[in-house]
Amino acid sequence: MTQSAVSAAPTLRRAPWYIFTAAWAVPTLVLGQFALLAGVPIAVVLVASIRSARLRAMRWRVGALAVAYATPVTIWLLRSERAPSLSKDMHPVFLVLITLVSVIVILKLHTRRKR
Repeated sequence: MTQSAVSAAPTLRRAPWYIFTAAWAVPTLVLGQFALLAGVPIAVVLVASIRSARLRAMRWRVGALAVAYATPVTIWLLRSERAPSLSKDMHPVFLVLITLVSVIVILKLHTRRKR
C-alpha cells in the first residue's frame, strides 16, 4: 500500500488561520501608519490566546504585545493637545517596540512544536 505525500506531511500550523492573519496584520498596520486600527488584530490575538488551550504558551507574549500597544494609545488619549492620528503622535520607540514584539509573536506562532 502506498502512502500519499499529502497525508505524510506534518501539519505546520496548529493555530487557526485567523490568528496568523491577525498576527501578521499588526506590524503591517503599525508600520503602514494605521496604528489605531492595529488594535483590532491585537484584540483578536489576545482573546484567542485567552480562550484557546492550544495557545496557552502564547499568552505572555500576546500580553506583552497588548501592553506595548496600550501604552502609546493611553498616552495619546490622555494628552490635552493630541494629534488627530495615533500614528502621528506615537513616539518612534513605541513603533519599534510594537513591531518587535509582534514579530516575536509571529515567530513563536510559526515555530511551535506539535505535541
